Amino acid sequence: MSTTKAAFIGLGNMGYPMAGHLANADFDVTVYNRTPAKAEAWVKEHGGGSAVTPAEAATGADIIMTCVGNDNDLRAIMLGEDGVIKGAGKGSLIIDHTTASAIAAREIGEAAANKGVGFLDAPVSGGQEGAQKGALTVMVGGSAADFVRGETAMQSFAKAVVHMGDAGCGQLTKMVNQIACACSIQA
Repeated sequence: MSTTKAAFIGLGNMGYPMAGHLANADFDVTVYNRTPAKAEAWVKEHGGGSAVTPAEAATGADIIMTCVGNDNDLRAIMLGEDGVIKGAGKGSLIIDHTTASAIAAREIGEAAANKGVGFLDAPVSGGQEGAQKGALTVMVGGSAADFVRGETAMQSFAKAVVHMGDAGCGQLTKMVNQIACACSIQA
């Protein structure tokens, strides 16, 4: 088993299979989900461990991945009393796969930096089928050094991982992608 410890927070339609691919790539994965039964089912299927809070999942992890519903959910699991930022150790890396606003991404990136933690906003495209097949496209914002640190983990569930620029640029690219998709549907 790999010595790289990873946490995955958010086991919804996208996160559940993404975390599974991460475990299959020999990361030592601890999961958290606000519905404990979902985390227990994931552990039964993939091994690893589960945590009772995002902070507990993040504690001791080298890489912390998140995939939740929206800005409010993201802020709660990152910045809350038992949030990821509280548990993340100096030098660890947070990779957020939530489709959120660039404003939220930058806010969380700043909170992470204040604790000496790296941060990438890395929304995904490809839907549930892409997540299940390990064929997502990941649009990443953050420092080049953090991108290099997190790229292998993201490749476990992606067909393409592209660095788009500074923090927030992953979210902006996802927004442009969604607009382009909507326009092509209308055409």
